[in-house]
Amino acid sequence: MTGRFARASLVALLVALGFTVPAPASAVTARAAATSCYGGAVTVHYGEVRDFGPYVTTSRCTDINMRMTGGDAEFGWACVQFARAGACNYWTKIGRSWTTIATDVLNGTRFTVPNGVDLEGSSATFQIAF
Repeated sequence: MTGRFARASLVALLVALGFTVPAPASAVTARAAATSCYGGAVTVHYGEVRDFGPYVTTSRCTDINMRMTGGDAEFGWACVQFARAGACNYWTKIGRSWTTIATDVLNGTRFTVPNGVDLEGSSATFQIAF
């Protein structure tokens, strides 16, 4: 019990002196990867073009992610159409938080994003991170 009390007292003293414990390296790495991935996102507007893109994947993200950031639509739909495949992978419902629309995509892969909204005539602004 004395060892536990001594350890707790030491931690309390360090906190009182303003010392902080850094986050584990894996947490810092994951947070930095997410920041750089989403920080490179492009903003697109539904209705301006039939398909968003073409884009080429980067080393910032291992996945292709999308979210709705504005407009009066409640949600959108999107898929990823890879240049070599020619067809959509699968349709994904897109809301206000980041959603993965393709996983484990190789760097340098060319793609477009066919899209739609919940109700024709609605407006929507999206961000795509890749």
